[in-house]
Amino acid sequence: MDDELDNIDDELDEGSQTESDGQNLYEHFRFEVDRGQGMLRIDKFLQMKIENASRTKIQAAADAGFIIVNGSSARANYRVKPGDVIRVMLTYPQREIEIIPEDIPLDIVYEDDSLVVVNKPAGMVVHPSYGHYTGTLINALAYRYNNLPIFNGGDARPGLVHRIDKNTSGLLVVAKTEQAKAHISRQFFNHTSHRRYVALVWGELRDDEGTIIGKIGRNVRNRQIMDVFPMDVPMGKHAVTHYRVLEKFGYVTLVECRLETGRTHQIRIHMKFIGHPLFNDPEYSGCEIRCGTTFAKYSQFVENCFSLLPGQALHAKELGFDHPVTGERMMFDSELPDNFKTLIDRWRTYTNSKD
Repeated sequence: MDDELDNIDDELDEGSQTESDGQNLYEHFRFEVDRGQGMLRIDKFLQMKIENASRTKIQAAADAGFIIVNGSSARANYRVKPGDVIRVMLTYPQREIEIIPEDIPLDIVYEDDSLVVVNKPAGMVVHPSYGHYTGTLINALAYRYNNLPIFNGGDARPGLVHRIDKNTSGLLVVAKTEQAKAHISRQFFNHTSHRRYVALVWGELRDDEGTIIGKIGRNVRNRQIMDVFPMDVPMGKHAVTHYRVLEKFGYVTLVECRLETGRTHQIRIHMKFIGHPLFNDPEYSGCEIRCGTTFAKYSQFVENCFSLLPGQALHAKELGFDHPVTGERMMFDSELPDNFKTLIDRWRTYTNSKD
């Protein structure tokens, strides 16, 4: 169970953001109950022990299985007894960064009383962090849902259960209650959520489908990017990406990627690891010409293609999870952005012109 507690932050990331301030989505606590402690409900016990932790947030954590007593999940009404070892995961309280509500248009795919699914454009940061204080998805949601307690409770990342990079477009689910947040977060942790991406990568893959397995951790020299580490070294965390070729354009290939785990920059670093970095990915060698001729005409064509996107050619196309209240399986699909479609069309035309 300790490994699960350590790994929850990465499981909630889904290819997280380089603009993150480095703090994890969840804060970990450990308590050993004193000998003289009387029988007391664990939610009341933890409310006394953890500063700024509301009883609602603690109960939501218990419902999601994030309160562990002596190695097993405990309900909110569990009564602590002397010698109990309690481990807890709670969302971080607000720190230096203030969330300023901003009237920013959003592409809302679905919403109800428990959650909202947003189709995020490339170029939008998900949450405020150092250097990105305004214009984020959370700023927009704080304005739209300023009447909801979860957006007024001091949480630095209210409602977030996963993230995608600033320059990755596509679907995210955001919880509108603490209970929904805990329930959906658990699904990402248990790998029962569904996430499928579409990416344009450099080169022609040897196999039309396959699985990439490689431990992912922060680069030892540059903490803003990730790296893949050998399985026999004590660095990085287990990560699995499944891919399938959708269309070949000679020098680049359109692929779909399905995440089995959700490590920071997982698709981007895994594709680079097998020699096929994402097209126009500045952090992972994708914004240089990797395949093709040296002719000036081709170089100009590629540069024109680069100019269509703000960063890597990656779109979070499908998202699936169980509804936190009804239990119904929710599945969402989003169209590729127009500039991504234009990019594909240009490569298709270029390839066909060479036949």
